[in-house]
Amino acid sequence: MSKKTLNAENLARLGADRLAELMIEVSTGSADIKRRLRLELSHNLGAQELGRDVRKRLVTLRRAKSTIGWRKRKAFFKDLHTQADMITARIAPEDPALGLDLLWQFLELVPSVYSRTDDSRGEISDVFGTALSHIGPIAENAMPDPKALADRVWEAVTDNGFGEFDGVIVALAPALGSIGFDRLTAQVDAYEAEPLQDPEMDHEALAFLRALRSESGNYHAEKKARLIRQIRQQIAQASGDTDALIAQYSPAALSHPETAAEIAARLIDKDRAQEALQYLKDAAPDELDQSRSAWDATYIRCLQALGQPEQAQAHHWTCFVQTLDADHLRAHLKLLPDFDDVEAEDAARDHALGYADAMRALSFLIAWPDLPGAATLVLNRHHELDAERSDVLTPAADALRVRFPLAATLILRAMILEILDLGASRTYTQAAELLADCAALDAEIADYGDLPDHTSFLRALVAQYPRKSAFWDKVSFAQG
Repeated sequence: MSKKTLNAENLARLGADRLAELMIEVSTGSADIKRRLRLELSHNLGAQELGRDVRKRLVTLRRAKSTIGWRKRKAFFKDLHTQADMITARIAPEDPALGLDLLWQFLELVPSVYSRTDDSRGEISDVFGTALSHIGPIAENAMPDPKALADRVWEAVTDNGFGEFDGVIVALAPALGSIGFDRLTAQVDAYEAEPLQDPEMDHEALAFLRALRSESGNYHAEKKARLIRQIRQQIAQASGDTDALIAQYSPAALSHPETAAEIAARLIDKDRAQEALQYLKDAAPDELDQSRSAWDATYIRCLQALGQPEQAQAHHWTCFVQTLDADHLRAHLKLLPDFDDVEAEDAARDHALGYADAMRALSFLIAWPDLPGAATLVLNRHHELDAERSDVLTPAADALRVRFPLAATLILRAMILEILDLGASRTYTQAAELLADCAALDAEIADYGDLPDHTSFLRALVAQYPRKSAFWDKVSFAQG
């Protein structure tokens, strides 16, 4: 490796004095670098000194009101990440109590941060989510007073407008212990017993919309009941009380497949698989339910726990037949005797070829992989391809082009026609490139059968889209 490569080893050869000079030079005019260097200097003096600097920065961030535009977004994101890293990686290992206090203060920044910036890409929420994931271990090391911790948790979960403290009760379960849970439960009981406070007067239109959203017409009462139920669920989950957790769900909630799967999984862990099976049966999903995967996995696990491997095996096949889920097929084939698995895989291929959703079938056959099957599907059902699904069609064409050039060509043609039908000129370059691919594949195709060859397809394109001059200019350019 060159001695001029920028790495830690080569830079260390410059010596401390020269590196210090360079850091002063590169930090000139950069508030971010200066701030980071000061933090490193503070850490060199100890966790307490670093903690004071971090706390000052957190106060500044909370008080700030200016909007974070796209130009400042990267620096702001980096600043948040730096503060979180200083707390969790530098301060907390040396002073857990201080680290816990600062981490809590960092999480309390969420409302202020979201009021100032857009987080459509989820980068900022990831920073806070990662920070929250450290709170349990830090609290265990800090060993705070469980009653005081319960009070702080109560304040957090009752003012959790952006979900910044979601899951905090479960995360802090070891630090709360029985004393903390008793305190937290007492706070929930007291809150539940309090009469509903008269809310501030809503705007008439807002009050009308809230009334429409509520089942009873009393939005604020339902909001309070929902909060109480959520907190009790978390307490029960954290304390391992499965029955108390189940009691917090309404019959309607328990009829949801994902909720039933969650409850059933806990019952299986408690060696109560028979009860788990009943909850699962009572919430059996529809065949096309998009949220059924968790239910299916738990149902199979339940059957196995009950000593019913044949039924579990049969359900793997049923799931595959309904969804073309490759994981279920693999699990089914794995338990079959020799030669039976070959017949079952052939049956799976035949089923995929006739599956109602041609795109799902193509995706399965390409991923399995079964390229001959995928080629057969394309040749027989190319009119059913959804040309807007380039996420499926592009890798399918790439996979098929060497051994099955005609199938790849049909996929490319579908994508070309879709682009020209939409008429978005910015995608004409892509269409021209796809047409060039078709021309290259033409030399590999010995027989088009009943399908038009490349020359005929090109002639039909000219006849159908004679006025797409921007496209034809790009075709001419691509062909040289």
